[in-house]
Amino acid sequence: MAPTKAKRKSRRRRENAKSAAAPGVDQKGVTLDRPGDVSGRKMEAVDPEPSAPARPSQQVVVENLSDPLPVAGLDVVLATKSVSISYSGVPAVRSVDLEIDRHMVTAIIGPSGCGKSTLLRSFNRMNDFIDGSSVEGQILFEDIDINAPDLDPVELRRRIGMVFQRPNPFPKSIFENVAWGPKVSGYSGDLEELVENSLRDAALWDEVKDKLKSPGHSLSGGQQQRLCIARALAMSPEVLLMDEPCSALDPIATGRIEELIESLKDRYTVVIVTHNMQQASRLSDFTLFMFQGELIEFGPTRTMFTNPGKQQTEDYVTGRFG
Repeated sequence: MAPTKAKRKSRRRRENAKSAAAPGVDQKGVTLDRPGDVSGRKMEAVDPEPSAPARPSQQVVVENLSDPLPVAGLDVVLATKSVSISYSGVPAVRSVDLEIDRHMVTAIIGPSGCGKSTLLRSFNRMNDFIDGSSVEGQILFEDIDINAPDLDPVELRRRIGMVFQRPNPFPKSIFENVAWGPKVSGYSGDLEELVENSLRDAALWDEVKDKLKSPGHSLSGGQQQRLCIARALAMSPEVLLMDEPCSALDPIATGRIEELIESLKDRYTVVIVTHNMQQASRLSDFTLFMFQGELIEFGPTRTMFTNPGKQQTEDYVTGRFG
């Protein structure tokens, strides 16, 4: 006896319900993939899932792409020859050869602990104050070995100034913070004029000219950092070393420090350590990338950020590690 229309509909409903309840089977009876099973996959219909990078890439914008690249080695003011630095026998910097040109901004980048600050401090012998530190190789300033036994480190630090990561004004007035260095060095000129010019160079004069007797610590963080820069400039250095000078500052104060650095390079050579890739790309003419104490790559900043010669450099500046 042939099944009625109602029975046929009922049978189809039961078959559809079984198919829906059966895992791994579609409505047409094609086996679907289970985890680890590709037996039923129609390969041409499957879009492979792209592998995710270890970290999101940082889009570093490099400006002035049409400007000519700076040429290294034309007027070298600082150079290292096979420089290695250790602390109590533990290597921190390994065999670095480098030339830094006058009136250029050179950025040193790399992950934490790679030796950036150690190398920076070696340029004016600030590592001398760390017990157990030792230097091998030569560090030359104006072709003079700065580690020669007859070289005066105090005079070296007058010619190569330093600005540290966190603002560290003296517990003195704003005026005395700037005037102190020249005073103890026997400066015989017009001290008030020197203080004013140094504060102007540090883009701070208009903000403090009416309160020069106020404590340096009464200023904001960004103002304190510019006060420390003015203090360094009062000694008329030829080179200014800056160890992450914006790391403790807000974006507005950071912008002012960056504008200041741009204005200073016509008269000073600036070497800056930074973790901020955008800052390095904005500020510097040359960039040095370090990793685990070694110099990986050095060159014009635009090249380093747009067409680096080493894969390791590209991985770092695009944020794949570090």
